[in-house]
Amino acid sequence: MATRLFLIAIAIYRLIVTVGLTTLGPTELLHLSTDRAEVESASVDFGRLTRTEPVAVFRPRSDVDVADLVKTATSTSGFTVSARGHGHSINGQAHTADGVVVEMGRRRDGSNGPSGPKVNVREEYVDVWGGELWVDVLRSTLEYGLAPRSWTDYLYLTVGGTLSNAGISGQAFNFGPQISNVFELDVVTGKGELNTCSEKINSELFHAVLGGLGQFGIITRARIALEPAPQRVRWIRVLYSNFTAFTKDQEYLISLHDKPSSQKFDYVEGFVIVDEGLINNWRSSFFSPKNPVKISSLGASNNGDVLYCLEITKNYFDSSESVDQEIDALLKNLDFIPASVFTTDLPYVDFLDRVHKAELKLRSKGLWEVPHPWLNLFVPKSRIDEFDKGVFKGILGNKTSGPILIYPMNKHKWDERTSVVTPNEEVFYLVALLRSALENGEETQTLEYLTDQNRRILKFCEEAEIGVKQYLPHYTTQQEWINHFGDKWDHFYKMKMEYDPKRILATGQRIFKSILDVNDVALR
Repeated sequence: MATRLFLIAIAIYRLIVTVGLTTLGPTELLHLSTDRAEVESASVDFGRLTRTEPVAVFRPRSDVDVADLVKTATSTSGFTVSARGHGHSINGQAHTADGVVVEMGRRRDGSNGPSGPKVNVREEYVDVWGGELWVDVLRSTLEYGLAPRSWTDYLYLTVGGTLSNAGISGQAFNFGPQISNVFELDVVTGKGELNTCSEKINSELFHAVLGGLGQFGIITRARIALEPAPQRVRWIRVLYSNFTAFTKDQEYLISLHDKPSSQKFDYVEGFVIVDEGLINNWRSSFFSPKNPVKISSLGASNNGDVLYCLEITKNYFDSSESVDQEIDALLKNLDFIPASVFTTDLPYVDFLDRVHKAELKLRSKGLWEVPHPWLNLFVPKSRIDEFDKGVFKGILGNKTSGPILIYPMNKHKWDERTSVVTPNEEVFYLVALLRSALENGEETQTLEYLTDQNRRILKFCEEAEIGVKQYLPHYTTQQEWINHFGDKWDHFYKMKMEYDPKRILATGQRIFKSILDVNDVALR
């Protein structure tokens, strides 16, 4: 191992000498760093479940810099390369133990980075660097009265990061995931080749990269679809004690996706409340602390103390008069607890950036940089009742340590040519258990307890043959990955051999072993 690291260091030195000194100057050294603080930062992620130190950290100024690095990595003195966005992965997916982490995120002062978002107002799209944060994309497009159509709940993620997975939120039922709203990409493949791809140009690479978990290339530019941005949002939450009524209403609302905007909501999500404490937690801060909602007062006591919250929004511009009528007409068709309607009104930007405000509160209490044993699952509609009984009312008991999201999506809004895997049903649910582990909390909040609970949930799904698929997947063996991809595996493997034959990219995903590991080749 020591020899390998030494030889990788030599390869990096050659990169600096052959590229850095001739193109960037000796003081810039191609933004390649072995600084202790930078290496340490790149060795952990949001999950804080694993720690892996790279040999060096690389901060590119352009897509050409990225291509030069990857070309050097594929030479006889090769090393692995992992692109890192905002470091929001959970299980070390952006880590590498024997190579270089490419820090794609822009420095907050804007220095030493590629140019910012470029908006095309006439054709309603924006070109952005792969390491751009979605919140900065939003700020740039709003200057022109435009905004992307599909979002994630948290905006402090990079464009390349979410497009390498899917990018989902409450708009997905209507517009599909973020990967369904991309016109074009620039990608540096594992061969060090910089390619532009789209539906018409290099379409095979285009679809492989979208949801491709970083296996085929590093996204350096994305052309994102835009729409006129609304000014305000009416944000509504209603509660259910009956799971069947809850899912029936959610499925009804997403079935309206083809209706005029006046006849549907713009955002449909939901979450599960398994104890009273969480009804006013950070995800549920919508409810006033001065008037806390009691589960017992809403008829849930005979149902295992579980409540379900439907979360919906209506976007609008200046006048709210028609919005009130449209909302009333839609709510009349729903079967929620009558006394549980909670409404607020806020600017569009504030709604989209709602989670960041909660993040700041948690940071102030030292509750953000803790382990996050998250588990995200796609559950087919036909088995969601069974999942509710086995997990929400079974395995979870009456305690949890973070939000549990649940909402349905329409499969036909997803492009099957991308690399993402979803259940084989037209409607499927995201179930996201977004828990945080605390050292000094109750036993049910410890990392060991929550990790074991995740194992039990996955085991339950396997034994009951529910047919779940992991979103933001994490497996430790290739056979598990083969099972995950199913019918898509052969094509996925073919694309890997075509665009990253030495398997140097995104080794932290643990899908393929680098050829350096397989052959134990000498780096020279």
